[in-house]
Amino acid sequence: MPRTPAPFPAARLRRLRRTAALRELVQEHRLSAADLIWPVFVREGEGGAEPIPSMPGVARLSIDRVVDAAREAADLGIPAICLFPYTDPDRRTEDCAEAWSPDNLTNRAIRAIKAAVPELAVMTDIALDPYNANGHDGFVVNGEIVNDETVAALVKMGLAQAEAGADILGPSDMMDGRIGALRTALEDAGHRDVAILSYAAKFASGFYGPFRDAVGAGARLVGDKKTYQIDPANRDEALTCVARDLAEGADMVMVKPGMPYLDICRAVKDRFDAPTFAYQVSGEYAMLMAAAGNGWLDGDKVMVESLLSFKRAGCDGVLTYFAPRVARMLGAG
Repeated sequence: MPRTPAPFPAARLRRLRRTAALRELVQEHRLSAADLIWPVFVREGEGGAEPIPSMPGVARLSIDRVVDAAREAADLGIPAICLFPYTDPDRRTEDCAEAWSPDNLTNRAIRAIKAAVPELAVMTDIALDPYNANGHDGFVVNGEIVNDETVAALVKMGLAQAEAGADILGPSDMMDGRIGALRTALEDAGHRDVAILSYAAKFASGFYGPFRDAVGAGARLVGDKKTYQIDPANRDEALTCVARDLAEGADMVMVKPGMPYLDICRAVKDRFDAPTFAYQVSGEYAMLMAAAGNGWLDGDKVMVESLLSFKRAGCDGVLTYFAPRVARMLGAG
């Protein structure tokens, strides 16, 4: 709890703001490269970096370039990288079979990274949207996103990623029961040490547009995702989802999006005291980059300020496209 200060002038709160050295001594929250997970988009080919127009400074990388990014992350002190595939259109089907192929983009990238930079943690995404002809996170049957059939597919997807060497699985689909099913399957298959960072409080947000462009799911999406992602108005429902996923075996939990949901981050950390992460999503990144690009904001200042807000809200770490940029800045400091 905040202390009650002595009356003025015995207490002059500006005394400790007077110099940079004094401010540094009493700073309550600190940001470091170790707080970051770097989301990276993977594409087919070799030697390629395809810029994403709606995400300035971010590109879809071929696997060899993803390995270069992994080396950069390790050199900068970033502990983890998270992979998102841009699947070729002819491999996006209604049965989503590419999602659990041992040789899909994600699984080939996992193996390449672990061979080159074994100390770096590799996180994956578990959802069907990059492989689905309908652009949804789950199977679509007669216009309905079906739950249990989707969970069975997600388990196959997660096991394939674990076999490829993933350290952290990130179920982002918001189907009911998927954490328990995935944890049981991992235990039964001998992957007892693979961690689950659950997208436990993922909201049906308008901030995902650039990401859907990046993975090629936006143009294919039929309808919306409101039947499985959380209503942005619902705080208590979000906490219920977090409680469920922890009870089913999630090791860590995530709130997504980030800055518009800092109240949820704080509530999750206070209520459960579990490792808590937030995803500073594509729309948040794009807004800050656009404003900085137009000279309306100081890009470096708002980048650091936005990431500190997550730490202040109780997050243990942040998934952010700013990861290499802020890590270089912090290292230079």
